[in-house]
Amino acid sequence: MTVESGISTVTVIGAGVLGGQIAWHSAFKGKHVMVFDINQEGLDVCQARQQGYADTYLSDVGASVDDIAATRARLSFTTDLATAVAESDLVIEAVPEIPEIKTSLYTDMAYLLPPHTLIATNTSTLLPSMFAEATGRPEKFCSLHFANHIWLSNLTEIMAHETTDRDTVKRLVQFSIEIGMVPIPVREEQNGYVLNTWFVALLKSSMSLVVNGVATFEDVDRTFLITNAGTRIGPFGMADMVGMKTAFDVATYWGGVDGDKQWLKNADYIKTNFLDKGLQGALGGEGFYKYPNPAFLAADFLAVPAMSKVEEITNVIIPS
Repeated sequence: MTVESGISTVTVIGAGVLGGQIAWHSAFKGKHVMVFDINQEGLDVCQARQQGYADTYLSDVGASVDDIAATRARLSFTTDLATAVAESDLVIEAVPEIPEIKTSLYTDMAYLLPPHTLIATNTSTLLPSMFAEATGRPEKFCSLHFANHIWLSNLTEIMAHETTDRDTVKRLVQFSIEIGMVPIPVREEQNGYVLNTWFVALLKSSMSLVVNGVATFEDVDRTFLITNAGTRIGPFGMADMVGMKTAFDVATYWGGVDGDKQWLKNADYIKTNFLDKGLQGALGGEGFYKYPNPAFLAADFLAVPAMSKVEEITNVIIPS
């Protein structure tokens, strides 16, 4: 395989939902990948999810059994940060959306990296300029944001900061293409990038309708699906795909930054109704919907209701 980017060995820091997907897909596309997490439990969960990825790639991506075996062979896992980055051409940070955690990681990693290594953050809402100096190599640092379900939503959002080298950006564009992604250039620093600028706004407004008792999550999704013909998934299906922990972190962060009481109310709702009950979202088997067969995929989810439902619907609006 031609490696225009010069990136053959990748380290993914953070074995969560998206970190695991980035690692698997990069290995599938021929990169040698080391996955780091701070605890073995996180790595064990990541490895357990790989059977699901293998099944998906066999059924939906056109992979062969040999492709899957080769993908597994290109993946390694460790809880030792120095080992994780020792031979890396590119480090992709995919830790929680908490600035202090990211800054601490970059500071710890700065003295461990080979001189040539590029660093990319997969942050979904934060700016690269917030962390550039902490990396110790701001010219080699850039944002590279992937979307969940990477094999379907094959894009990367690439955002530089003021002192990112042009060569760093060019190599990340090349890397994106090498692993089958469509690179989306983000021309100015923007919280939320392109994808999450609209998704975070959608998540907040949709969640607020439920938290404030205006509508059920099913009815919010119905309105979205009916008015966006051909759309496969609504806001709460999307929230499940992203995961409850990420949805909570985003709501908590923006609630604090903006002093937004509705964001904080939404965060409390997610914590109480999902995280405290061990419900993590789609990959955990249940979030707003139950998986692998969520109700929004049922044939009758968008059907015109029977006349027998009139009383039930009326009672929701004005109780009898």
